[in-house]
Amino acid sequence: MNDIQSIQDIKLLVDNFYKDVRKDATIGYIFNEIIGDDWSHHLPIMYSFWEMVLLDAHEYKGNPIQTHIQVDKKVSLLPEHYTTWLQLWAKTVHSLFHGPTAEKAIKRAEAMLGLIRMKVDAARDGKSLI
Repeated sequence: MNDIQSIQDIKLLVDNFYKDVRKDATIGYIFNEIIGDDWSHHLPIMYSFWEMVLLDAHEYKGNPIQTHIQVDKKVSLLPEHYTTWLQLWAKTVHSLFHGPTAEKAIKRAEAMLGLIRMKVDAARDGKSLI
């Protein structure tokens, strides 16, 4: 099993991850409700985001914190949603890749998840931490 080395690897990871997410009993409905059946906009954003995080590319333009705050306003995000997302991410990474960049994918996801949760909770409480 190889490590994550290219945008093709990231596309494989992201595509497999979201295939599982969409079927998941805990979080699938969130993505299916917000994104629906047309993932042609969301997936390229995710490819670009993870390419930036894992391969130091600089094409990503977005604000994941603000995006998750908006999602939370539509579908209240619960602790089990975050936990399930991270478990599925780690499972997908480990099923496809092995190496330092694969481990980085999991560690970065854990760190980002903590930050996103903190910012979403603050936004709910009317505090702006953005």
